[in-house]
Amino acid sequence: MQDWLSPAADTAQRQLSRLVIQAGQLLMQHGAESALIEALTRRLGLALGLDGVEVSLANDALIVTTLRRGRCLTTCRRCPDKGINMQMVSEVQRLCIMAEKGLLDGRTAARRLARLKPLRYPRPLVILMVGLSCASFARLAGADWPVFALTLVASTCGIWVRQELALRHFNPLLNFAVTAFITTLIASQGLLHRWGEQPFLAIPSSVLMLVPGFPLINAAADMVKGYINTGLARWTMATLLTLATSIGIISAMNLLGIRGW
Repeated sequence: MQDWLSPAADTAQRQLSRLVIQAGQLLMQHGAESALIEALTRRLGLALGLDGVEVSLANDALIVTTLRRGRCLTTCRRCPDKGINMQMVSEVQRLCIMAEKGLLDGRTAARRLARLKPLRYPRPLVILMVGLSCASFARLAGADWPVFALTLVASTCGIWVRQELALRHFNPLLNFAVTAFITTLIASQGLLHRWGEQPFLAIPSSVLMLVPGFPLINAAADMVKGYINTGLARWTMATLLTLATSIGIISAMNLLGIRGW
């Protein structure tokens, strides 16, 4: 690492600052909580030879100030959401631990960080597993096999619609509303045609895939740990997603004339 840093102190600090904020940016984009983002960003910078690292988080941006040999350098990055992916968070955490143990220098860490790619499961597998999980929730709630099958079909169609809208970069709120609308239209057929003994169970079970549980947990964790701004931003987004889902469900039920279960 010393050979890499020796040519010019200014250039070296810029490279290290760029590496540190890139790591924090990946963490923030893939759903890490604020305390973890700040801790890992600071630890990585200190492990690679910086004298100090200060981190400031906004709802969609990251600001990092590094100190080396009495010189401060501040850089800022936008952090557009790229979806929750704990594999990416784990990879950045592993990189930080390796740097702390002296197994990586700045150049090697930069190369490893640039090679990180999110792990994506095959779409058919995701669709199948989401459908089975929602149908299993219905079964646990007391649904019989016809309602189980209806929930499986409704949630499978819903997650397919959600993926298609995401691939076309639709607004997440519109995505959730349309997905809830279509899923509820399909699940409501059990009520209209009297399929099974408890057909109403298909509706709440099939839209469980739209519950923003991870953002709500992160929001609560952020606010408890003192990151009020980011916690409120995440809580607001999760609330809006829940509202969009509710609008989709209510719109579908009103369209079909379902007033009660």
